[in-house]
Amino acid sequence: MKIVLPSGTGQVGTVLRRALTAAGHEVAVLSRRPTGPGEIPWDGRTRGPWTEVIDGSDVVVNLAGRSVSCRYTPDNLRAMMDSRVDSARVVGRAIAAAARPPRIWLQMSTATVYAHRFDAPNDEATGVIGGAEPGVPDYWGYSVDIATAWEREQEMADTPHTRKVALRAAMVMSPDRGGVFDVLSRLARLGLGGPVAGGRQYVSWIHDHDFVRAVEFLVGRDDLAGPVNLAAPAPLPHRAFMRALRGAWKVPVGLPATKWMAELGAFALRSDTELLLKSRRVVPGRLLDAGFAFDHPEWPQAAADLVRRVRGR
Repeated sequence: MKIVLPSGTGQVGTVLRRALTAAGHEVAVLSRRPTGPGEIPWDGRTRGPWTEVIDGSDVVVNLAGRSVSCRYTPDNLRAMMDSRVDSARVVGRAIAAAARPPRIWLQMSTATVYAHRFDAPNDEATGVIGGAEPGVPDYWGYSVDIATAWEREQEMADTPHTRKVALRAAMVMSPDRGGVFDVLSRLARLGLGGPVAGGRQYVSWIHDHDFVRAVEFLVGRDDLAGPVNLAAPAPLPHRAFMRALRGAWKVPVGLPATKWMAELGAFALRSDTELLLKSRRVVPGRLLDAGFAFDHPEWPQAAADLVRRVRGR
């Protein structure tokens, strides 16, 4: 198949590109800063020569969006919104104008669209969309607004010959340097991988191999459209999540952190505490109902596999 990955040079794009290329597919990457073969320039906002690669492709997986690993200042939040909405809009227009449009458009979204909660898991049918939870910072609602606007732009696109799926993805865990697993592993190995703010908040995640397999599964299933949660079926509290990660690295102790300590650490790392403190209890209802079987459904086993791969690099 001919597969186009708009903004496919980040962590998730690297995971997909590597796997899809190894599987024998022709993969084209749209990049703001192309550096190698198969990479085509685009700006994520306006149509240009890059649209030619959309026409005649089989699959488009749009991954564009400013990284969420930053301080959630008004300017950064606006950049997160604009980069996602603008790219979804221009990809939709390119597909609409194509003489031979792709048969499926997978649009990256986020599990952050769901509410901060502890009482029950969020699936696609019964999950609670966030933005109105009591007792959380006001700006957390803007993250939900970003996700809903992102998905709405894809939904509104006039692409009648292209099936559309919004990938409500949890954190994708891969052994690649600079990814979320790499960051969490460094903390664990330094003895800093204890629970944060009590550790009750749920962590949703997906192993990189299962992420790729889920994308391939969705491409092959003509009956699935709309939002789909890409998350392992066993989210777990942060305390248990970090305990299992320390176990995989054979680190016996992880110092806990209070909320204010997390805020200081996030400031030093130029990140935001929402990534640590929001309880993301997300489960893959539609994937499981469709018969998808996870190779890595449980975090302790998934973490052990990822650690083996890091050590084997």
